[in-house]
Amino acid sequence: MAAFSTPDIEQRRRDAAAVKKAMLEKFRAAAVDPAVEEQRAKRQAIHEARLARQAVRDAEKKAREAELARLAAIEAERAEVARREAEALEAMIAAEKAEAETRLLAEQKAARDARYAARKAAKKVRRRGY
Repeated sequence: MAAFSTPDIEQRRRDAAAVKKAMLEKFRAAAVDPAVEEQRAKRQAIHEARLARQAVRDAEKKAREAELARLAAIEAERAEVARREAEALEAMIAAEKAEAETRLLAEQKAARDARYAARKAAKKVRRRGY
């Protein structure tokens, strides 16, 4: 039976250096591998396409927001015009009511004055006796 022999320190260093060298070569080979470059190029193209689509969406969103703001401004202007028209109509109605009330008061005063004048005339007739 053979005895278990442990490798000396130099052998272990050589083995570790060989493993490091093999890993480094594997990494370098992967870095220059055309398949990896192709995959990286595909990912870059996908990323650029995604950025382009995002830019288009952002532009569309800004256009939609601008259109909504324009429509809101138009609607606000319409509401303002309607409010002004309603105020003008209310003012006209109030003026007509005031005019009608003034006319009514004038008619009532004229009727009252006529009754007063008739009473005074009747009183004069009664005093004179004819």
